[in-house]
Amino acid sequence: MRVFVRASILVSMVGLLVACSAPTPSGAPSAGDTTSQSIAPPTANQLQQMRSKIKHVVVIMQENRSFDQYFGTYPGVDGIPMQNGAPTVCVSDPQTKTCVKPYHDPKDVNAGGPHAMASAKGDVDSGKMDGFIAQFRASQKACKNPDTPGCSMGETPDVMGWHDAREIPNYWAYAQNFVLQDRMFEPNASWSLPSHLFMVSAWSAKCTQPGNPASCQNALDGPSGLDVSKNDYAWTDLTYLLHQANITWGYYLSEGSEPDCADDAMLCESHPQARAVPGIWNPLPAFDTVKQNQQLGNIQTVDKFLTAAKDGQLPAVSWIVPENKVSEHPPAKVSDGQAYVTSLVNAVMQGPDWNSTVIFLSWDDWGGFYDHVTPPVVDANGYGLRVPGLVISPYAKKGFIDHQTLSFDAYLKFIEDDFLGGQRLDPKTDGRPDPRPDVRESAKQLGDLINDFDFTQQPRAGLVLSEKPKPGPASIPGS
Repeated sequence: MRVFVRASILVSMVGLLVACSAPTPSGAPSAGDTTSQSIAPPTANQLQQMRSKIKHVVVIMQENRSFDQYFGTYPGVDGIPMQNGAPTVCVSDPQTKTCVKPYHDPKDVNAGGPHAMASAKGDVDSGKMDGFIAQFRASQKACKNPDTPGCSMGETPDVMGWHDAREIPNYWAYAQNFVLQDRMFEPNASWSLPSHLFMVSAWSAKCTQPGNPASCQNALDGPSGLDVSKNDYAWTDLTYLLHQANITWGYYLSEGSEPDCADDAMLCESHPQARAVPGIWNPLPAFDTVKQNQQLGNIQTVDKFLTAAKDGQLPAVSWIVPENKVSEHPPAKVSDGQAYVTSLVNAVMQGPDWNSTVIFLSWDDWGGFYDHVTPPVVDANGYGLRVPGLVISPYAKKGFIDHQTLSFDAYLKFIEDDFLGGQRLDPKTDGRPDPRPDVRESAKQLGDLINDFDFTQQPRAGLVLSEKPKPGPASIPGS
């Protein structure tokens, strides 16, 4: 039996922690940030340019990394607070009675920390952003196998560690050549399943009556029971609108195993991930809309995506999710995940559809890793903690850092504007009412991804990278 750290355990926060020095207050905006402003809607000319240039949207969703862990020392971002190249923040460890500063972590395998609803609340700690190690220590107590990464009570937590181009050179190369978003927040303050539900439907709910959208109620920590494959999602997802408009879509996954446990256990047997079976990272087979519209065949294995990219047959909208080994979900290797993502991006760049494609790359939640920015509040569900976000396209601005407040809702908004004339997942207009609390794509503080593009430029050539890259240079913290 293979076991692993289940980072989404619900852990209650015990006591208050005191950081050695205060983080940037409430995620203070970087220079040029627009987070405190309403985002101006795109002009008719911008929309026309977008619709004429972008015919394919690809969303690649990896697992469990915070922004500060991957890009906290990237030049020009709202990264780990530094002074003279040294972190000015630290987080208390209740076991060692020390305050641990962020540090460079060269390890390819990380443990991370718990990342369910209670853990998100504990990590944020009313905006102090100092609960990460305490949540990790509490989760260690549930471990039964001390050989599992992170479970040894004597082990130093790695939630304060950060990587740079030495470990993730390809991700940093994408940032340098395309767009890096430093205020991309998980759409919900919880773990993988609800995050993936938001990715395709802008909501996470639990429905008491199968097939009845009116019976669905808000479920921030997800509708999951011990057997996720038995869930029924009766509310409306984006594929319903795409199908109504005859817009093609595909949901591609690597078949293998999924690392998250569906209950509150710290450890569990690994469960298989299969194309036709509803799962934590594969929710669409459980949506009534997908079944009723006879669209289950659109859920395919990732090799079908690679073939479509090679043949110039990409659907208008693609979602791609990994299996355990290539997911970057601790304790999966960072290098394996980067190689897998690189293979996907290379396939698009080398295919006939590159000049009409945008790739949105992100990570579904923060995985318990440190981030210093307090998430803004949009509603009772989120936002969650900050995660990395990249925009890769021949029309993406080169080396641009986007400081807009974003979440995965922005992906839905972009798709709706590009292919659906701006129609939203809105119970008042989509013809299939459900009781979702709000229209997330219309949130005033949500930025617009159209600002990451220059559609007047000639399409740039792809940046084909090695799946086994050499380490890049060390970052200069605080630069």
